[in-house]
Amino acid sequence: MLTGRRYRLDFSPGQGEFAERIGGACRSVWNTALEQRRIYRRRGGWIGHHEQARQVAEAKDDFPWLAEVPGHCLQQALIDLDQACAEHGMWKVRWKSKVGNPPSFRFPEGGKITIERLNRRWARVKLPKLGWVRFRITRPLGGNAKNATVSRDGEHWYISFLVENGVTPPERHADPGSAVGIDRGVVKVVTRSDGRFHHRQFARDREVEHAKKLQRDFARTTKGSARRKKAAARVAGMVRTVRRRREDFAAKTAHTLATSFQLIVFEALKTRNMTAGVEPRPDPERPGAFLPNGAAAKAGLNRSILDKGWYRIELATRSKARYTGTCVITVNPAYTSQTCNVCTVVDRKSRESQAVFRCTSCGHTEHADVNAAKNVLTAGRAEFAQPRPGVRAGARKPRNRVGRKVNRQATAAQTTATPASGLAEIPPL
Repeated sequence: MLTGRRYRLDFSPGQGEFAERIGGACRSVWNTALEQRRIYRRRGGWIGHHEQARQVAEAKDDFPWLAEVPGHCLQQALIDLDQACAEHGMWKVRWKSKVGNPPSFRFPEGGKITIERLNRRWARVKLPKLGWVRFRITRPLGGNAKNATVSRDGEHWYISFLVENGVTPPERHADPGSAVGIDRGVVKVVTRSDGRFHHRQFARDREVEHAKKLQRDFARTTKGSARRKKAAARVAGMVRTVRRRREDFAAKTAHTLATSFQLIVFEALKTRNMTAGVEPRPDPERPGAFLPNGAAAKAGLNRSILDKGWYRIELATRSKARYTGTCVITVNPAYTSQTCNVCTVVDRKSRESQAVFRCTSCGHTEHADVNAAKNVLTAGRAEFAQPRPGVRAGARKPRNRVGRKVNRQATAAQTTATPASGLAEIPPL
């Protein structure tokens, strides 16, 4: 099984400067190749990875700064761009900026990477054109490295190895038949269908106020000044601390879920669409003026959603599920918070508040998030169950008093359930 190992590098000053140049060259190749693809497309043509790789090799004669960096890193940047364009579409792939995208590059050939253990705490790796580099080995490598990715996070450099650890996925889960539905929210990060909550405050109130002060200090600095760089480093350090807490919470939650349940059901939430901004509402009576549209409240909700790291929790759970034999699926989230899990009646008035669900039909009262998690589990079991002989998979169930909306929910979930499965040339950089 392929897995990742990440360690902190101990670059010398010269190696750090050279790594910056390698990352800058890869970023330049990415941006130029992306613009070249778009120019070809506007003119009705097409250019692929192989032609762009040939042009990069030819460009090294005219641009020495391309020739000094490892060629495999440049080729890998083109391969990553080709995969991104195939997956997301050429016009949705973003440019890489010097400020927003820290330098990162990959050595794809594991045979050219040599790793030696120095002592209990330190090891060293030999990278093409960088030479021997020490790194803090905080955990055993556990296998043969397939490739290595070097990246900078803040003021430190890190190396990530893709390792074949020789572990085979288990044939069955330790607790067969166990299942849980997960509801993700802004008040409680994770709510389980068995009534348990997983929650953590990633930034304390004093830290939030301190972060605002650091942002104000940064806004008062002059662009390009030394004070601005120091202020930006302080803000980035605070953000990095919160991000690592979020990653730690996601990893621990994923471990608990994957080791405890054979089936884990998430809602298929589109976080990017949920955190989109509110469109302005022009005032028809006053040209140039706008009506209130609740943008401030929506911005606060967007920050709360992004702060909880919903997608990171699902991604960490899928990664951990490979080692436990757990099946992770997603279902349609429509009406899960308005449906009673006892009588299955849909009524938006049953959701009295964020935490209180009181069914208007049968009077069932429960925590609203727990009720939603139970509905998610019900939809997930319907997706996970094997079809009966002689029954077409995905066939509509008989009508009952739930109503058309809930009947439609089970079939719509099947579409979203995913098992834990003169043209421009390169030289103008």
